[in-house]
Amino acid sequence: MSNAAKVHEFLNKAQVFYFLTTDGDQPKGRPFGFQMLVDDVLYFGCGTFKNVFKQLTANPRVEVLALCGDEFMRYDGRAKVVHDAALLDKVRQAMPQIMDLYDKNGWEMGLFTLEDGHAEIRGIFDQKEAFDV
Repeated sequence: MSNAAKVHEFLNKAQVFYFLTTDGDQPKGRPFGFQMLVDDVLYFGCGTFKNVFKQLTANPRVEVLALCGDEFMRYDGRAKVVHDAALLDKVRQAMPQIMDLYDKNGWEMGLFTLEDGHAEIRGIFDQKEAFDV
């Protein structure tokens, strides 16, 4: 299993994960649920009108934090915005209700991936695995 697939699998098990950015010098975190693995690249998405998207474009250093049972994962990297109509079609297939809402309101879904990523999966008392993604 590839490292990107390991992160994807952990996030799927966790279902909800936390996406961490900064707003100036203030840390910001919020729950996320959408991510998809395509051709061994992990993609995230959110509305381009949201503060989180503005924050990750202003400072692309971000972290994802997920908890599953007695393990947690930290995955950090540099957010890179991706413009790809084929990927947006995959998002539309995965989340048709959300994308319909975006269409009705004239909102844009912003897709991004993390470059130069590093992930670590830890138990409550010990490190299980660390790897570059």
